[in-house]
Amino acid sequence: MLSFDEADIFNYGLLKQYAKENRNNMTEAESVLWNVLRCNALGHKFLRQYIIGNYIVDFICRDEGLIIEVDGGYHSEPRQQSDDMVREDWLREKGYHVMRFSNDEVLFGLEDVIESIESYFN
Repeated sequence: MLSFDEADIFNYGLLKQYAKENRNNMTEAESVLWNVLRCNALGHKFLRQYIIGNYIVDFICRDEGLIIEVDGGYHSEPRQQSDDMVREDWLREKGYHVMRFSNDEVLFGLEDVIESIESYFN
């Protein structure tokens, strides 16, 4: 896995700006999930809008190598699905495990989402 300081130095300033904007403008689903993940509520520390290489991930538990992505409707578009696959492959090559949940899964099935995340740690 990349260490926390191994973000792409050429794009870091722009990525940092995007990450800050994303933290300040979370989707409803991201806010709901963040309220569960924050403050070690599941027994593990998570960070949000975290920069890895040329990417910003929604949530990461660095100690366990777990990345959680919350996908809005545009993730069902063919171009975005292709981009997501490239991104996910790159993250896996770096040693991370990526879990993806749709906005609807988080908003209408939060208990199942939490159960899936907890099962990763067991």
